[in-house]
Amino acid sequence: MANSLVEMYRIKDLRKKIFITLGLLVVSRIGAVIPIPGIDPEVLKLFFLSQSSNSNIGLTEYLNFFSGGAFSNFSLFMLGVMPYISTQIIVQLLMLVVPSLKKLSQDPSGHKKIQQYTRYGTIVVCLIQSYVVTIYANSIPGVMTMNIVPFTLIAMLTVTAGSMLLIWIGNKITHWGIGNGISLLIFAGIVARFPQAVSVLFQNISAGVLNPIVVLVVLVMFLVVVALVVYEEQGVRKIPVNYAKRVVGRKMYGAQSTYIPIKVNPSGVIPVIFASALLSFPLQIATTLGQEVRWLATFANWLNPQGAPYLIIYALLIVGFAFFYTQVSMNPVEMAKQIRENGGSVPGVRSEKLEEYLTKVLNRIVLPGSLFLAFIALIPTLVQMFFNFPSSVAMLFGGTSLLILVGVDLDTMRQIEGVMKMHHYDGFNVDGKKRKSKHI
Repeated sequence: MANSLVEMYRIKDLRKKIFITLGLLVVSRIGAVIPIPGIDPEVLKLFFLSQSSNSNIGLTEYLNFFSGGAFSNFSLFMLGVMPYISTQIIVQLLMLVVPSLKKLSQDPSGHKKIQQYTRYGTIVVCLIQSYVVTIYANSIPGVMTMNIVPFTLIAMLTVTAGSMLLIWIGNKITHWGIGNGISLLIFAGIVARFPQAVSVLFQNISAGVLNPIVVLVVLVMFLVVVALVVYEEQGVRKIPVNYAKRVVGRKMYGAQSTYIPIKVNPSGVIPVIFASALLSFPLQIATTLGQEVRWLATFANWLNPQGAPYLIIYALLIVGFAFFYTQVSMNPVEMAKQIRENGGSVPGVRSEKLEEYLTKVLNRIVLPGSLFLAFIALIPTLVQMFFNFPSSVAMLFGGTSLLILVGVDLDTMRQIEGVMKMHHYDGFNVDGKKRKSKHI
C-alpha cells in the first residue's frame, strides 16, 4: 500500500489531478468560515452556545452535517450543495412525467440543456432558502449589524452566489480533478467536523455524561458497520452473457463469453444524499417560518429529525430513490436491447424474456441493498436515543456519514486505480509496481 501511494505521486497526470482536487477542496473550506456581510460572528457563536438545547439548534446541527459547519457560521457556503441536489431530484422526477423533457434528455445535445435548467432551478431554490435564512437571522438578538432590508438583499445575493460557486468548484473537481466533485465536497465537510465531534465526545466523558465503556462499545459497533458497508459496496452479481460469431465490415469477431456486473448497491450513496436533501429543504423552511405561522411550527415539530415520522419517511425515501436511480442508470430495457443488437444472449433465458429477467434480477438485488442503506442511515438516531450520545457525535460517527465517507472513498480509489492501470501500474490491490508495457 505504501509503494502504491509513492507510485501514485510519480504519475504526472494523476499528481496534477490530486493537487487540483485538494486545492479546490481547500477553497471550499475557506468559504465555509467566511461570514456573510451584516453578521456579527461573536454574537452568533454566543447564541448557539447558550441555546444548545433549542430545537432550531437541532436543525442547525442537521444542516451543518452536509455543509461542514458552514450553516452555523452563516458563511458564504452555508447552504452547501444541497439546493443543487434538491433541484436535480425535481428535474429527474419531471423527466418521468413530462415527455418533452424525457425526449430532450435522450438527445446527445440535450444533456447540456438539462444541466442548464438544473442550474437555473438551483438559483431559484437558493433564493428561497437564503430568504428563509435572513428570517432566521432576524430572530437572533443583536446578530445583524445592518437594517433588515439591505441585509436581506445582500444575504440572498451572497449566499446564492456562494452556493453556485461551490457547485462550480464541484464540477471543476469532476472534470479536472479526481472523483465526483459534489460528493467530495460533502465528504470534505464531514471530515472537517470530526475534530469538533471528538472534542465534544471527550468533554462528555470527562463530565460523566457518557460512560467510557459504552463509548467503547459504540465505537466498536461503528467499526463493524464500516466493514459491513465496505463489504456491501463491493458485492457484485455477475450475469453471464454469451456472444455469437459476427462479421463487422471485413472482420470476423469470434464467439466470446462475458458477464454484466450488477452491484448489490448500484446507486451507492446517492439515495441517502437525495433523501436527506429532499427532507432538509421543507424542514428548514418550516422550522424558520414556524415562529410566525402556527401550522408550519406544528409541521416542523412533526418532522423532527429524531421523531418517528421523519425516520419512517427518511427510510422510505432511501428505498424509493435506490429503485429510482437504479432504473435510470441501469435501464433493463436498454440493457436487453444492447445485448440483442450485439448478438448476445443470457444462458437459460429466452430473448423475448430478457427484459423481464433483468428487471427481476435488479429488483431482487436492489431491495436488500436499499433496506441495508436505510438501516445504516438510521443508526445515528438509534445511538442517540439508546446511548444518549450528543447529536453532533452520533451524526458524524455513524449512519449517513459512514455511508458517504466509505462510498466516496471507494469511488475515488477506483478512479485513482483506473488512472494508475492506464500508466501500467497495478494499482492498490497489489504492490503498486510498474508493469512493462507489451508492444505488438
